[in-house]
Amino acid sequence: MKYIRTTILLILSAVLMTACNLSTDTNPGVMQILLTDAPANYEAVLIDIQEVRVHRSSDAEDNESGWETINSQPVQVDLLELTNGNTEILGEAELEAGTYSQIRLILGEANEVVIDGESIPLNTPSAQQSGLKLNINAEVEAGSLYTLLLDFDASRSIVQAGQSGKYNLKPVIRAVSLVEAGAIRGEIEPADALPWVYAIADEDTVAGTRASEEGDFLMIGLTSGTYQVSVVPSSSDYNMTVISNVDVAAPDTTDLGQIDLNTPE
Repeated sequence: MKYIRTTILLILSAVLMTACNLSTDTNPGVMQILLTDAPANYEAVLIDIQEVRVHRSSDAEDNESGWETINSQPVQVDLLELTNGNTEILGEAELEAGTYSQIRLILGEANEVVIDGESIPLNTPSAQQSGLKLNINAEVEAGSLYTLLLDFDASRSIVQAGQSGKYNLKPVIRAVSLVEAGAIRGEIEPADALPWVYAIADEDTVAGTRASEEGDFLMIGLTSGTYQVSVVPSSSDYNMTVISNVDVAAPDTTDLGQIDLNTPE
């Protein structure tokens, strides 16, 4: 009888463990998409995002099955309001647990740049309107939130078409898991310098922002590593400064403290 009871207990334990595993495996996770921007020397950059989708395949076509919609509510976003650590939520949805390899932004036609008070339409190729594709490696776990940060570089994404006064939209976007990203912050003295601030790795500008009128700045979405921070004032009355060997360990924020741009007398 002792052996029978033991066998029954083992069977029950196995059944319970299997049930628990099945429950965990079938629970959905949640993917959230955030948008941020590196700065550009325009008054506004308006991007018309009609829909956001994800797929497990990195080369899936629009007409294939398996696409999951994160958000189907159109939104026009001013990228220049999303600098200095600010973000916009593009959507959030429950997804089956697993690895998602592709995200697509469906763009509309209401894309424009504002220069000297004039709104100029951005020519957007039809291929981008049908789906601006980004390869990602998003691991959505059951019962967990996965946040994907899209860093839309407005300065690199808008290209003037010769001397015609027309502008093309050629999006340059960096995708990073927020939990795998750190940040760099600091405070500019004097705040009037209003500098552009860039994080550079291996001679490539990874992220950028512009200090606020109060003098503070924050660059988010930086993977762990060592960066060079370049601080470029908006006026020649102040010094340009380069800070080398700035270490970032995700998900922490590296604080550079006060950065003095005053020109010595």
